Amino acid sequence: MSPSIHALPTAALAFALATAFTALPAAAQQADKAGMAADKEKCFGVALKGKNDCAAGAGTTCAGTSRMDHQGNAWSYVPKGTCAKTMSTTSPTGYGQPQEFKEKKA
Repeated sequence: MSPSIHALPTAALAFALATAFTALPAAAQQADKAGMAADKEKCFGVALKGKNDCAAGAGTTCAGTSRMDHQGNAWSYVPKGTCAKTMSTTSPTGYGQPQEFKEKKA
């Protein structure tokens, strides 16, 4: 027996709906990130060990992979305008930086 002519559009519709619903969480995540970026900034050298928000250079891959407190190539999101006021024990200035830096020796 051959499949019903009506079964094909139903299967296509089911596939299309499944694909659309799978994409919704990804779209919501993008919107959350865009909203976060509006009032936050990346600040290097302020994350505690294992608490960075993402990419932290050689030896790390993403969130939670910093190997030490205030690692110079690990960043965290902070409220916009506060990075240069946030304490960092390894920064040459003693505060967070907008770009990665080489840690000063204690």
